Amino acid sequence: MKQYEAKHILNIALAGHGGAGKTSIAEAMLYLSGATDRLGKVGEGNTVCDFDPEEIKRKTSVLTSVAPLEWKNNKINLLDAPGLFDFEGGLCEAVRAADCMLVAVSGKDGVAVGTEKAAAAADARGLSKIFFVNGLCDESADFYKVFENLKSYFGPSVCPVVVPYIQNGKANIYVNVLEYKAYEYHDGKAVEVKMPDMGTRLEGLRTAIYEAVAETGDDMFDKYFSGESFTPEEVIVGISKGVKTGAVSPVFCGDALLLNGIDQLLNGLVWLAPSAAEKSGETGTDEEGNPVELAVDETAPSAAVVFKTVADPFIGKLSYLKVIAGRISSDSGLVNLTTGQPERVGKTIVPRGKKQEDVPYLAAGDIGAVPKLSAKTGDTLCSPERRVKLAPVEYPAPSLSMAVLPKAKGEEDKVAQGIIRLTEEDPTLRFSTNAETHQMIVSGMGEQHLDVLASKLKKKFGVAIQLETPRVAYRETIRKKVQVQGKYKKQTGGHGQYGDVWIEFEPCEAEGLEFAERVVGGSVPKSFFPAVEKGLRECIERGPLAGYPVVGLRATLYDGSYHPVDSSEMSFKMAAALAYKTGMPKASPVLLEPIGTLRCTVPDDNMGDLMGEINKRRGRVLGMEPAGAGTQTIEADVPQSEMHDFTTFVRQVTQGRGSFTFTFARYEEAPPQVAQKVMESSTSAETADA
Repeated sequence: MKQYEAKHILNIALAGHGGAGKTSIAEAMLYLSGATDRLGKVGEGNTVCDFDPEEIKRKTSVLTSVAPLEWKNNKINLLDAPGLFDFEGGLCEAVRAADCMLVAVSGKDGVAVGTEKAAAAADARGLSKIFFVNGLCDESADFYKVFENLKSYFGPSVCPVVVPYIQNGKANIYVNVLEYKAYEYHDGKAVEVKMPDMGTRLEGLRTAIYEAVAETGDDMFDKYFSGESFTPEEVIVGISKGVKTGAVSPVFCGDALLLNGIDQLLNGLVWLAPSAAEKSGETGTDEEGNPVELAVDETAPSAAVVFKTVADPFIGKLSYLKVIAGRISSDSGLVNLTTGQPERVGKTIVPRGKKQEDVPYLAAGDIGAVPKLSAKTGDTLCSPERRVKLAPVEYPAPSLSMAVLPKAKGEEDKVAQGIIRLTEEDPTLRFSTNAETHQMIVSGMGEQHLDVLASKLKKKFGVAIQLETPRVAYRETIRKKVQVQGKYKKQTGGHGQYGDVWIEFEPCEAEGLEFAERVVGGSVPKSFFPAVEKGLRECIERGPLAGYPVVGLRATLYDGSYHPVDSSEMSFKMAAALAYKTGMPKASPVLLEPIGTLRCTVPDDNMGDLMGEINKRRGRVLGMEPAGAGTQTIEADVPQSEMHDFTTFVRQVTQGRGSFTFTFARYEEAPPQVAQKVMESSTSAETADA
């Protein structure tokens, strides 16, 4: 593939709801442009974009893939993003690198949650939106119903460009409303035919076009509503400018599997979509935090952002770059401004799915990859001449956590290393080790996400795991004051062991143990005070109820006795432990459970379901506030033990529109029935271990 200037490069993110046919659209565009010599199919597992073994097995995209093609002296970098919500991180990567969003819409199902999310992601980044209604050869497809659906969701900016003419229930003729030409498709090839009689429908479509043009500026708005007609030139120029500014969202249509309408989509992208020269410029920050404007200029000092990483145990790491300024080649001296470390570029490549083509350089506005960098996703690579940091990729927080157990003993380190490698590839995965529960915890976007993780660990790193609900880190404390004696006396040959302490245990506000002493008369020498404290600190690691750490405990050593020969630090440490074991059960011990603050945003229609679910999970609603666009945010305190499958509930009840965050707030006394279950579970676990 030849090198292109930024004014002839289009960076297009292809997104939409799962099942809308995004990968099939990409495959059709690649085939029609000559980038591939066969038309792959998702069901057969031979598409360019879905090349990962998990994607072939599941017949759906789980990663964002890059697939460049050439059309009419332009280079189109397609970024095929997953549609399933569990792999939303892929959409974030595609949007970060793109300058325009092509939203795939099912001709049968119309606007779905994935459509809304793709459009919202485009709006958040200020990207132009172009819709493609796919699958019109399906008997249940209805373009005009879907078009009205789009207008009701996204307003008058939605503008029809290519529409079908339905004949005998089939959509083989496609009308370009702007050109006023019709094309009939046979085996994917377009033949211009006579304009069909569309009756009053054509006038309705032209009205929709005029409404969209009126949205492009105040002068156009005034002219339209004063009753004046737009000239053909005003319509063409208005739509072209409107798409580039985001004021107009054109609608194309066709059927990717039959190649119908794909040529008109490609023509439309070349005509309407903003080029990298027009859209790829960014505002970064220098090392002092001051804003720096970066124009798309090949002659300027280099600057690029790593928007995606692929980790492979055999070929190493592959970093995907969006170049904003300058050129990146094997002789580039770059600095990773995120880490401050230099980065050496070995070679530059252009990936197309799993295939890679070496290129002499990556120019401003283009997308490519560099192998074996130490950089991570979101890092900025720049020339030492101009140190500027670019915005990283913004990912959603993971919402489902599971404990990871290797199926084979002794493979814990291998599992941990494999997961760490996969988190480099997918930053929506989080991995940690809980020091209290001694469990490895992995967090992701949902059940499918973690299932893919388990499959990749098996295939890439050769380790099998099982996932289970993580244990909750409970705490224990006491509710009343007690005074107890701990006496340790042991006589053996030679020196014996003797330690005697009287300790007062009472509740306090400390994080753990608060130790004090008020011994008078030297009944316990000061030299043994540290041993008493050490003995107690070791004991509070296991509480009397279920073996969880004890918090909020004040222990005051106030009396005791010693033997001038037999007393030692060990004997007083043991005496303190005996006092702890005797006194804690008498001090009204209680179990504390972690409480978190839940902030959940859902559509207004789902508020009742959410309130009921929070109550069912023993939560307390603290308040609610409007979140815009027909949604509300509820804030509540909910026990952590009730939150494990909350992400599944929210996704099911809101069809994926809801989102939430959950952060630890404090510990509270667990209800008796909850405490009883925890204690029974702890007893069962100890019995099993024994």
